[in-house]
Amino acid sequence: MCDEFSLASEDANLARRGLSRRQFAAMGATIALASCSKSVEAGGGSQVAERMVSIATPDGVSDAFFVHPSEGAHPGIVMWPDIAGLREAKKIMARTLAAEGYAVLVVNQYYRGGPAPLLESFAEWRTPEGQAKIEPLREQLTPAAITSDAKAYVAFLDGQQEVDKGRGIGSNGYCMGGPFTVRTAAAVPDRVGAAASLHGGGLVTEEPDSPHRLLAKTEASYLFAIARNDDAPDPQVKVELRKAADAAGRPAEIEVYQADHGWCVPDSPSWDPTEADRAWNRMLALFAKL
Repeated sequence: MCDEFSLASEDANLARRGLSRRQFAAMGATIALASCSKSVEAGGGSQVAERMVSIATPDGVSDAFFVHPSEGAHPGIVMWPDIAGLREAKKIMARTLAAEGYAVLVVNQYYRGGPAPLLESFAEWRTPEGQAKIEPLREQLTPAAITSDAKAYVAFLDGQQEVDKGRGIGSNGYCMGGPFTVRTAAAVPDRVGAAASLHGGGLVTEEPDSPHRLLAKTEASYLFAIARNDDAPDPQVKVELRKAADAAGRPAEIEVYQADHGWCVPDSPSWDPTEADRAWNRMLALFAKL
């Protein structure tokens, strides 16, 4: 998970980008974000529209960022952020995906503690203050809570004119959000047809409702993109994911990428643009089947 991978790996990644940890925290990864935002204009050539929305859940009202092509109806996507939550980096990633022809809902998984952004950047999570703010909110994200929230988010998408109800819904999640994509697929199996976990943690556990044990309850196809420094200490995870997917008859692309935990997110110290682009293209190939 985001709080478990090596600080030494982060420092090495920053060094390759010519940055110290102090410099990275000070700049807020603005250079990376600026380079990422350019792809919104390229993408699929679509102009996008966006707004913040409020979604009623059994536990309250969740805020979320909704972005979609300006015209037409498109497959819906539920995006689960990493541990730093809904922030500008995630909005930029969502705009980029929307420009490819998707109606993207980036959720605030911490809405029980207040509206987003709770943290402005991933670097803020690495501070004692950031961790103290997030830890009690993480504890509220039980499997039951995520399942309940996922149903509300899918229902919201299906209520929007910008979403094509004749096509399936997808879900993508980063770090702690990776296993939430599987729970989303299990929560609404008749609607969620694709799930992408990008350097997700906690996919294989000993719990009876471990995400890998839920695959048989879904109708989705999967992408499990695994970080090399997540795989190294626990290489059995990819093996168990393959066994579970095969037993469930679910199509699943499972690969260890040559990048470290967090590599897909532009304000992460481990951001690797080359491997991030490769994972992005595999995700687009998965969502193209919705």
